[in-house]
Amino acid sequence: MSRTIKLTIEYDGTDYCGWQLQSNQQSVQGRIEAALAQIFQTAVRVHGSGRTDAGVHARGQIASVVLPREFAPDDLKRALNALLPYDIAVTAAERVPENFNPRRDALSRVYEYRLLNRLARSPLEHRYAWHVPAPLDFAAMRSAAAIFVGEHDFTALRSLGSDERTTIRRVFVSDWRRQEEIFIYRVEATSFMRHMVRTMVTMMVDAGRGVLDNERIVAIVASRDRALAPAPAPAAGLYLIDVRYGNRS
Repeated sequence: MSRTIKLTIEYDGTDYCGWQLQSNQQSVQGRIEAALAQIFQTAVRVHGSGRTDAGVHARGQIASVVLPREFAPDDLKRALNALLPYDIAVTAAERVPENFNPRRDALSRVYEYRLLNRLARSPLEHRYAWHVPAPLDFAAMRSAAAIFVGEHDFTALRSLGSDERTTIRRVFVSDWRRQEEIFIYRVEATSFMRHMVRTMVTMMVDAGRGVLDNERIVAIVASRDRALAPAPAPAAGLYLIDVRYGNRS
């Protein structure tokens, strides 16, 4: 029987350096591995589907762990949640084949970005949404979002110093929806580069403010020049929602 367990993890990333282990900093991966070490009394490595940056949240991060001994998935979920801090939770645990790789086997990732569009800031949203007080043209933002659908070279939208083997990504979904003063952007792609989604969000907000038009956005993407793109939106509004395997339906 396989001892490889797939974990679905939800976390508030505000107080973490990101998902990945980093020396002398608190990471989500580090806290989960520390809890596993308590359960099994030995070091246990966790492999995630991908990194999330400092301050970025997740509702559906996927990770895998090979257990040192037999342990029922539901029992593992309960044991981890008893040891993890309030801002990290395992929402599902299931047995998977030994060769399951949460990063390599993923067909697509889904992110959402939340922004608060009103004059007054919100003490309840400041950890979870970007406050944009300026009026925004919602239709212009949706029009700009459609530009990103399809296969493009996103070099201009990634952070400097990234070392991906390819900068081409296929975007399946890119659109905004509105819940009164909360704007929510949803994007699904094969994968994302560091700061890519947050830079896309800034460009669309600039379109909503009338600072960028669609022609200029197309030109920035085509330029492959990071210096032409704006700074990424704040991390607090970004959420990893889902990692999809097998098919995108």
